[in-house]
Amino acid sequence: MVRLYHFALSPFCRKVRLVLAEKKIDVELVEEKYWEPKTEFLRRNPAGKVPILKIDGMNLSESQAICEYIEETHPEPALMPSAPAERAEVRRLVAWFDDKFHHEVTKNLVYERVNKKIMRGGYPDGRAVKAGAANIKFHLSYMEWLLDHRRWLAGDRMTLADFTAAAHLSCLDYISDVDWNRSPAVKDWYATMKSRPAFRSILADQISGFIQPPHYANLDF
Repeated sequence: MVRLYHFALSPFCRKVRLVLAEKKIDVELVEEKYWEPKTEFLRRNPAGKVPILKIDGMNLSESQAICEYIEETHPEPALMPSAPAERAEVRRLVAWFDDKFHHEVTKNLVYERVNKKIMRGGYPDGRAVKAGAANIKFHLSYMEWLLDHRRWLAGDRMTLADFTAAAHLSCLDYISDVDWNRSPAVKDWYATMKSRPAFRSILADQISGFIQPPHYANLDF
């Protein structure tokens, strides 16, 4: 049995969930309170972070390492291009969203609005929330520019870059922190992404204390 230790509103966990679903790999989801690390949890990943994927007798950690392992062991449907230059572009954009977007947007909005409450870490930092709300405008504009020049974010085909970006945006969309009217191109791209069967479990997520907005699971939003 493939088992994923995860936190529902983590973009890194969602990225792994989307890749597993796209590859049609059945997985058991185990919600993990990673901020309350236990000895057994730390044995799986001494870094004390999720996601952790138990597969093939191993405990894999770090979302990108997990996704590339899945890609190499389950190559169809391919989420990485065959050409080295195209693979480099996919990895660049994955890093863009998992690093730059995460620190400038996701961390400032999702972590402040949701994680702090769940973890009983105090009130949101208004300066961080304000920064995240301002920063997302730049990132949506950059995504729009990419989609104006390409069919998908990294090129002419859907790749891991699209699933990574969608994972982050889905977390923000759960708390209504994406102004979809700002970029019709990005909105159309996201509508296509969340219409995929791989997105079904993500759209069904229910976070205790935070109610889904009406548009969140609506494919025609």
